Amino acid sequence: MSTAPGILFDAPGPRAKRNVLVANLIALAGVLVVAALVLLQLDRQGQLAPTQWVNALNGNAWANYYLPGLQFTLQSSGIAVVTAMIFGLVFGFLRLAPFAVIRGAAGVVVEFFRAVPVLVMMFFLYFFISRRIAPTGLIASEDSAYFAVIVGLTVYNGAVIAELIRAGVKSLPKGQREAAAAVGMTRNQSLRIVEVPQALTAMLPSLLSQFVVILKDSALGFLIGFYELLQYSRQLGSGYSNIFQTLVIAAVIFIVINCILTWLATKLAGTLSSRTGGATAPTTSTMMVSAMGQDVK
Repeated sequence: MSTAPGILFDAPGPRAKRNVLVANLIALAGVLVVAALVLLQLDRQGQLAPTQWVNALNGNAWANYYLPGLQFTLQSSGIAVVTAMIFGLVFGFLRLAPFAVIRGAAGVVVEFFRAVPVLVMMFFLYFFISRRIAPTGLIASEDSAYFAVIVGLTVYNGAVIAELIRAGVKSLPKGQREAAAAVGMTRNQSLRIVEVPQALTAMLPSLLSQFVVILKDSALGFLIGFYELLQYSRQLGSGYSNIFQTLVIAAVIFIVINCILTWLATKLAGTLSSRTGGATAPTTSTMMVSAMGQDVK
């Protein structure tokens, strides 16, 4: 293992390490004190009483509120992940097109959807769908919030994915494209067969992190009336006057799911790093011959 100092900063010495440790201990003590004060205040208000948690944890709560809400959350997030990937691939390709007009137009679309906050996009889509599309009968009025959430997540995160793909392709060595041209591939074939697959592999941990963002942002749908996990939890808490408890449980569910996805992303990043850094990683020429045998006649 190399012990060379980092490029941007020198390795900390014993004194710096000791100062960092002391600062971390002080910060930890401060966090524990704040947490203790919060718990004490909640206990004084009766929020930690077991009776407040019974209705938030019984079978009825899980069967009729948490699980249905989680189902809609995962469903909308899953659809948004697929559609955002399609959006990102299409506009990622367009941003790499050989024609400046196409690249410019795709860039305007991508930058616009990246700049608009996803919540603002959801509100706009909700009012547009409910007032313009739903009256035509194409979409049921009660589904307006559902489609607004999915489309909003799609265009925002799809724009981010498009930039990830473009950045991934741009970061590849120029030899990849030159090798593709040397064996007779066109520019589009090089992108489709050689460059984009490598970019997707390299950016896969970042893509998985973006999927975590999609899952979390789906909770914003409750502001436009979309019944997902957060909305169901609020409804349950309103019925039993224990909104704090139901929201805590919803937060724990979100945290568990996000931790699982983050763990998968970390494991995948480690696997990809070991594969690309090891001696068994395929060479460029081997990959090119394999690609040629599959797609180039």
